[in-house]
Amino acid sequence: MLVKSEILATVWEIKVSEGDEVEAGSLLLILESMKMEIPVTAPAGARVVSVLVEQGQTVVEGDRLVELS
Repeated sequence: MLVKSEILATVWEIKVSEGDEVEAGSLLLILESMKMEIPVTAPAGARVVSVLVEQGQTVVEGDRLVELS
């Protein structure tokens, strides 16, 4: 399962690492756009397979952020 960006933003802070177990609603990372922080959460309980972005990276709508299994 891929978690994708819904907006043009900068990756502000990454809250998970590869191998972490997360529950539905767990905070994965925070995006920043126009001085607003946008939380990105897990859609379901899963394990983090990989984090596909780096802090400070600019992402656009549809970019893959985190892969969950």
